Amino acid sequence: MTQSTPSTSPAGVTAAIVAGCLVAFITFGFAATFGVFMRPMSQELGWGREVFSLSMAIQALCWGLAQPIAGMVADKYGSARVLAFGAVVAALGFYLRGAVIDPGVFIASGVIVGIGTGACSFPIVIIALGKIVDQKQRSFILGLGTAAASAGMFVAAPASLALMSAIGWQSSVLVIAASFLLILPPLYFIARVSKPTATATASRGFSYAVKAAMADRAFVLLFFGFFVCGFHVAFIQTHLPAYIADRGLAPSIGAWSLALIGLFNIVGSFLSGWSGQVMSKKRVLSSIYFARVVVIAAFIFTPLSPMSVYVFSALMGILWLSTVPLTTGLVAQTQGLTYLSTLAGLVFFSHQTGAFIGAWLGGRIFDAYQDYMPMWWAAIALGLLATLIHLPIRETPGALAKEEADRAAQGT
Repeated sequence: MTQSTPSTSPAGVTAAIVAGCLVAFITFGFAATFGVFMRPMSQELGWGREVFSLSMAIQALCWGLAQPIAGMVADKYGSARVLAFGAVVAALGFYLRGAVIDPGVFIASGVIVGIGTGACSFPIVIIALGKIVDQKQRSFILGLGTAAASAGMFVAAPASLALMSAIGWQSSVLVIAASFLLILPPLYFIARVSKPTATATASRGFSYAVKAAMADRAFVLLFFGFFVCGFHVAFIQTHLPAYIADRGLAPSIGAWSLALIGLFNIVGSFLSGWSGQVMSKKRVLSSIYFARVVVIAAFIFTPLSPMSVYVFSALMGILWLSTVPLTTGLVAQTQGLTYLSTLAGLVFFSHQTGAFIGAWLGGRIFDAYQDYMPMWWAAIALGLLATLIHLPIRETPGALAKEEADRAAQGT
C-alpha cells in the first residue's frame, strides 16, 4: 500500500473540505470562548474563579490526553467515527455544566468535555483534510481548516453574550451542548474520503512510531514549543474577559475581544498556511512567538481602554492559531503521513498541558493576589523561550518519513 492521497473524485474532496471546515467552525467556537461565562457564573453562584478555571484547565488537559488516542483511532479506522464519538461526549459534558449546579460536578465536567473536544476538535479535522491533498496544498488546507475554527470563535463569543442576555447563562450552556450534535450529518462527506493510513503493512506499529519520533530532535522541539502556544491561548481565552471587566470596562468588550481574536485569526491562519508553502516553517513559527511577546508587553504597559483591548485582540488574533498549520505541517514534513494523526495528537498534548497550566494558574493567582500581572509576565518569558526553541528544528524528513517514502517507492 502506498501513502498517496486516497483515490476519490475532486468533488468528493471538495465536499469533505467544506464539511471539515463546518465541523471545525462548530466544535471550536463555543469551547474556545467559554471564558465569557466565568465572571457571571462565579458572581451568581458565589464560586471563586479557581472553580471555573480548574474545570477549564482539566478540560484542556483531558483534551490533550484524548488527542493522541483519538489520533491513533483515526489513523487506523478513519476520522469520521472519532469525530462522531467526540461530538456526543462533548455535548454530554456541556449538558452537565448547564443542568447540574454544583462546583464539584462543574469541575468534573471538564474531564468529559475535554475527552469529547479532544476527539471532535479541529486538529482531528484539519489532519484528516491534510491527508487527502498533496504536499503542495497541505499547508494551505491546514490553514483553511484552522481559519474555519477561528470563524467559529468570532461568532461564538458575541453569540454567547447574546444568549446569556436573552435566556440566562444556564440555558445558554444547554444550547452550546446541543450545538455539538450539529456536526453529525456533515461527517458523511468526511467518511467518504477519510481512509486509514496505519494499516497492518504500513510499518512496525504505533509504539515504534512514537519512539522514533521522540528520538528525533525536530519532533521533540516541536513538542516543547507547542506547550507555550497552549499556555498563551488558554490563559487569554479563559481570563481576558474577566481581566477587562475587573479593570472597569463593560463585559461586552471582553466578549468582543475574543470575537476579534477569532476574526483576525482567520487572516492569520490563511497567512500561516500560505507562508508554510513558500517560507521556512520554523522561522515563521519563531517570528510568531516573538511577535506575541511584543504584543503582550505593549498591552500590559498601555493604559487599558476599549481601543487598546481591540488593538491587542486584533494583533493577537493574527498570531493566535497561526502556529497550528505550521506545527502540524512540520510534523508531516519530518515524520510523514502514516502516523500523522497520532504524532500531531502527541504534540497537541503538549499544547494542552500548557493550556492546563495557563487556565488553572490564572485563576489560582487571581484568587490569591487579585491580580493577573504575574501571568502576563510568565506569558512573555515563555514566548521568548519558544522563539529560541524553534530555530534549531530540522525541516528535512526524519526516519519515519524516509521509511514511508521507501514503502511508497516499493509499492507496499
